[in-house]
Amino acid sequence: MPEYNFFAFTSRMKYINRWSLMRNTQNENLSQHSHEVAVIAHALAVISNKRFGTNYNSERAALIGLYHDTSEILTGDMPTPVKYHSPEIRDAFKGVENIATKKLIKMLPDDLKDEYQKILFEQDEDAKLWELVKAADKISALIKCIEEEKAGNTEFSKAAESIKKVIKDMNMPVANVFIKEFLPAYSLTLDQLD
Repeated sequence: MPEYNFFAFTSRMKYINRWSLMRNTQNENLSQHSHEVAVIAHALAVISNKRFGTNYNSERAALIGLYHDTSEILTGDMPTPVKYHSPEIRDAFKGVENIATKKLIKMLPDDLKDEYQKILFEQDEDAKLWELVKAADKISALIKCIEEEKAGNTEFSKAAESIKKVIKDMNMPVANVFIKEFLPAYSLTLDQLD
């Protein structure tokens, strides 16, 4: 019976730390980030369906969010200032991510490959869901900045401002709803959340 490495590799997301160029009061790994992105992407789809009359598949949005950074198991987390320094670097890194994703898919049995390929690579029919996931990814990054600032770490102040601008430039009303209605609670203490 053949053995396959895909799920053993995905379980290693917990060893990939994010924000490697920043001083962190609390490390965040890729597994934690992916979970948070999945939760927020699901919420964005639900909010959009309820308030803006869309018909997004919220479960699929969560699934895409859960796997959206899977290639980083092999590539590591590239810091944003490096990854987006120039179009050439961004495109080159996108190529590296695609190669890493293809390598991961090869770690699956043939009868499962097509299912995971539809999750790990953006499909035309999921374009709107990927937009939600990208917004959720930025909101998750903003939450990390809020948590670090709450702990007294000013290292994340400039990053927070940059991320707020990126989210604003996305021009997504549903992201604005999440930020207005749910983001303030992330600044509260546990006692205040009660």
